[in-house]
This record gives sequence, C-alpha cells and structure tokens, in this order.
Amino acid sequence: MPQIKDVLLESNPWWSAPFKVDYKEREIYSEINRYMNMPHIIALTGLRRVGKTTLMYKMIEDAIGNGVPPRDIIYFSFEEFRNVEIRDILSEYERISGGGLKERKRLLLFDEIQKLDGWEDQLKRIYDLNYGKVKIIISGSESLFIRKRSKESLGGRIFEFKVDTLSFKEFLIFRNFSYDNLIIYSKELLRLFNKFILTLGFPELMDVEEKEKIRKYVRENVIEKVIYSDIPKLFELDSPSTLESMLNIIMDEPGQVINIQEIAKELQVSRRTASKYLSYLEWSFLSIKLYNFSRSRRKTERKLKKYYPALIAPEILFKDDRFYRSQVFEWLMVKLFGAEFFWRDAYKNEVDMVLGKKVAIPVEVKYGKIDVHGLLSFMSKFNVDRGYVLSYADEQIIRSGRRIIKVVPAFKALLDKKQLPRGGMP
Repeated sequence: MPQIKDVLLESNPWWSAPFKVDYKEREIYSEINRYMNMPHIIALTGLRRVGKTTLMYKMIEDAIGNGVPPRDIIYFSFEEFRNVEIRDILSEYERISGGGLKERKRLLLFDEIQKLDGWEDQLKRIYDLNYGKVKIIISGSESLFIRKRSKESLGGRIFEFKVDTLSFKEFLIFRNFSYDNLIIYSKELLRLFNKFILTLGFPELMDVEEKEKIRKYVRENVIEKVIYSDIPKLFELDSPSTLESMLNIIMDEPGQVINIQEIAKELQVSRRTASKYLSYLEWSFLSIKLYNFSRSRRKTERKLKKYYPALIAPEILFKDDRFYRSQVFEWLMVKLFGAEFFWRDAYKNEVDMVLGKKVAIPVEVKYGKIDVHGLLSFMSKFNVDRGYVLSYADEQIIRSGRRIIKVVPAFKALLDKKQLPRGGMP
C-alpha cells in the first residue's frame, strides 16, 4: 500500500510545476461554477469513465488562474484507500506544506470518495470544523445519497451534480467540429451523429469503432467494476452474477416493461431481491427507469415501469438491420433527453417519452416510418395541442384538426432546443 505522503506528492503536480489540463468544454461545468463561491460541498456523481476527474482537474486549473496559490489546493483519490481517515490526509498535507488549514482558505478535492468507509461523517466533521476556510469537491461513481445516512449527515451542506456521458453537442466539441447553420451542415452532422452513437458517449471511445474494443471497454471498465466492486462494497449483495444477469436482460431488450414478479421468477430470486437489485442498477447509473405517465402521482407509482440500460449492448449497437437500429435510436433519445415518463393505455396506445414540467410534451421516436397514432391518442386524452416525433432524418409538420405534430431530425433537436422544448410551453 502506498504511503499518503507519496500519493499526495504524486497526485498534486501543481505544487511544484505549472499545471495545464487537457479539457474540452462540458455543458455541466458552467452550472457547477455558479456554486463555487458558496461554502457548500459540491458532489460530482455519475457512471464510471464519464469525465468526473477531468472536471475536478479543470476546477484546479481555474482556481490557480483565479489567484489561488497552487499549494493551497489538495487532491486525493480513494481508489486504493478505503481505511484511511480524511484528517490523516490533511495532517500529512500540513506536515508537507508547513501550515494549518485554518491559516487561509484551501480547496479540497476528494475523488472516488464512496470507497472510503464512513466518508459522510468524516466529511461533515472537516466541513464543520473548518467552515469558511475550506471549499470541498467530492466525486463518486454512483449516487452518493442512496443511503439515508448520507442525506442525514450532510443535509444542508452539499449540492449534487450528475455528470452524464457526452451529449451530441459535446461530442462535436471533442471532435473540434464547428458549424453555424444546421441546414447547410446537415449532411456532415448526420454522418457525425452516426459516429457519436458508437462512442456510447464516452470520451475515451471518441476514435474507436471496432466492436470488440467497445465491448471490452464497456464490460471491463464500466459494468464489471460497478457490479463486482462498487455495489458489493455498498450493500450486502448475495449474488453479483445475478445482478449482472438482470442488467443483461435490460441490455438485450431496451425499453421493456418489467414485471417484478416475472423477472424474479426468471432469475430464481425472491420478489424482494429482484426489486432491490433493480434499485441497485438505478443508483449506480447502469439503468434508467421510466414511469407510465399519469396526472396522478399515486397512479404513476402503481403502474408498471419501463427500463432502459444506461449503455446499449455492443452486440445490438453493431447489428445492421432496421429493427436493431430502431432499438438503438430509441434508447439514445430516451437517454439524451433525460426522459422520466412514457405513456401506455389499456388499449396499447403508446408514446415513447413524455417530457416537460409545466405541460406534458409527448414525443415519439421513429427511426423509420412515421406513425402518429399513439401521439394523437395521448393528445386527445390529455388535451394537448402539440406533439413531436424525433426522426432519423425526416422533417415535416403533421396537422390533425387543431393539433400539430412536428417531425424533427434527432440531431437537430439535440443541437437546437427550439426544435423540441424540454421544460415548458412549446
């Protein structure tokens, strides 16, 4: 086991030399920056390999650029340290630097903090004892607040930001591709959209197109580490392999409605265990749950839910027939638009996504033929005048009486929010 002193010296190169991070603009960074001047702890959560550590390095670079002395910035990763105390790390830092924390304000960055036993109480103690003298940034590869203890210990002291895989707009920034007109650049943007799908949104897959390399990356760098390492350290997990089998079921058929009783029987576990495992997949950002939309919250909770994987199976990603391309396309839209609801009635009329906060915005996802029957059923039932179809490349307006359905290419909707409003009135 390496010594804390050696890790601190190795992990904080800005103490002795100029520091520059290889950073490409992320949309969430400007949002995080709004909270940097507040005393609260900032928590970055999200799937493995999405760029949380790079965002922390960018904060360090910016802090130095804004006049913070480099040696007042402490970064430490708990990737290999589960049993240390945060106060031991800070004591070692004080011995190295020759000064105490209370002398002037310090920036503390703790990476992969969920691996540290009892991190919540330790962090609370550091925050309270040094209030106003430290700004603390932490990261975790799953929601840091899945346990009641975390919420209780840090209540009122912390803001959480989920770092997602790359958006299409971010992908274009990473590829150094600029455009000033969606119509003029539409052919090139569509070509790049197809390449974007193959990356699954991971910065490290930016230039990788081989199926086996993508499969190996997803399995070994993300899924297996979460299922066989991260989750068992947080919970008493009877069978990680059963949890992986549950994830495989979701990955093999994205967007299926899951009945807890049926999946429990298929996996030969109790209903309680099946429900618990589904929650683990959500909390670790490996699955996405959609509720069946209703005006009544009680009815929404009671209905069956749809599940999508956070990562589509590479075996499906590389299938070349229309059915599988349609599956991949629907999965990507649900993920990128942050859908929380779908809609299905007793007559099997269905809408893929229901977006919006102030008003319901029904959205169908159609890779091929445009069918608006489900949309019109929803619009009639909920008295909505406008609906949307996210297509691969088609663009048109469909009218049915006073109701208007806008068909828009997905890549345009992802790059221009006016094409499909997300949060309010059209």
